[in-house]
Amino acid sequence: MKRLVFLVSVFSTLAFGDIRFAQPEPSIDKPREVVMGISHGDDESIHHGLSTANNLLKFYGPEKIHLRIVAYYHGIRTLLKSEKEIAVRVRALQQYGVEFVACGNTMETKKITPDQLTPDVEIVSAGIAEVIERASEGAFYIQP
Repeated sequence: MKRLVFLVSVFSTLAFGDIRFAQPEPSIDKPREVVMGISHGDDESIHHGLSTANNLLKFYGPEKIHLRIVAYYHGIRTLLKSEKEIAVRVRALQQYGVEFVACGNTMETKKITPDQLTPDVEIVSAGIAEVIERASEGAFYIQP
């Protein structure tokens, strides 16, 4: 009997446990606004951030989410074209409309020039201020 109750509850969770969208639901006209910060430069942190972006695109669909990824501090490594494996993932996400932003302060501190960045990366003076301003406009802030 306990086994039957357990199986029914598992089935119910699988059948009816999907995510319920907040209102208004995301749409092409009103996509979810998300800003993500990447501040750690180790492979695991960078790949986790890029995988999170990919998962958001899969869940919402690229037309129903506006995602800006801001790389600052050690996370600036995410945007270096010399990081071949990471650069391929960044370019793929850009093809789906994900915007990447580099922190100018970090670039100055680490002596990184714009030509060292993956193409089509926006540079702002202060990455953390970019995160704050986008969140102030209503974007959800995530840092995986």
